[in-house]
Amino acid sequence: MTPTQKPIPLRIDNVKKNPMYLFLAVLTIGSTVGLQAWTTLFNNFAVEVVGLDGDSIGIIQSIREIPGFLALLVVFAILFIKEHRLSVLSILFLGVGLAATGLFPSFAGLTLTTLVTSFGFHYYETTNMSLTLQYFNENESPWVFGKLRSLAAASSIAIGLIIFLLASILNFAQLYLVIGGLIVAGAVWGFTQNPADQNIIPQRKKLIFRRKYLLFYFLYFMAGARRQIFIVFSVLLMVQKFNYSVREVTLLFVINNAINYFLSPMIGKGIIRFGERKILSMEYLSLIFIFLAYAFTDSKLIVAVLYILDHIFFNFSIAIRTYFQ
Repeated sequence: MTPTQKPIPLRIDNVKKNPMYLFLAVLTIGSTVGLQAWTTLFNNFAVEVVGLDGDSIGIIQSIREIPGFLALLVVFAILFIKEHRLSVLSILFLGVGLAATGLFPSFAGLTLTTLVTSFGFHYYETTNMSLTLQYFNENESPWVFGKLRSLAAASSIAIGLIIFLLASILNFAQLYLVIGGLIVAGAVWGFTQNPADQNIIPQRKKLIFRRKYLLFYFLYFMAGARRQIFIVFSVLLMVQKFNYSVREVTLLFVINNAINYFLSPMIGKGIIRFGERKILSMEYLSLIFIFLAYAFTDSKLIVAVLYILDHIFFNFSIAIRTYFQ
């Protein structure tokens, strides 16, 4: 948008009428349920059932990021399958991988199922971002990203409560099967939908590397590194150092997501109002203090507060996506 152009007004009713909005909302719920369940159960399952130590867990977590690197292959995959279909297929992989996790309580089994779920999650995240930027304009996409984060938080609360209630009734294998089955059901629904619009500008189906996008590449690279620290280190710290149980981890996740349910749409509107530069600067400045506090605290309560603050500022990374647009 040039300085002389007027910004396109945000019409939320029109956004919600777009079939792609409902499609992405449902699949985002499935993706979030899968990631939240995996994050909640993984460390306790790995330590208590499989008997892994920190080194083995770190290896699996590192292998888990291989699909994230290979997400660039999405651009070749959409030569053979429509992008919205690839999104659904990714959610199906996530559900199947999660459902099978409890059936293979070994290092090799956990590594394999983690790879399957990770391919599903990372490929959906890639197509989700792409479809949102294609189907919603510059003024709509920050709101859509924020709303999807809000729905994700609500979904995390719901699955957190389900795990909290069922953890004393079902074993790990049964929990994985139930939650994975729900995600597979969502994928089946997705295969019955066709939200594609033939009138949008055709997408370039090839890799594009340009010097002017170097800042975007760097920011996304650093966001990936930060996410790895956030997902791996914080929860493992709670389980190993502070002896958080499955129910305690679940309760923390519920509180965290309840807060972010209300804050995520506000973050999206903040990006529209203040711009990506200021929002991202706030995020990066906050990380200095949060990570230093992680390193030196011995308080179980403070670690929980840091986790919530970390997650709040992590949602500011929506601005990286809209910056690219």
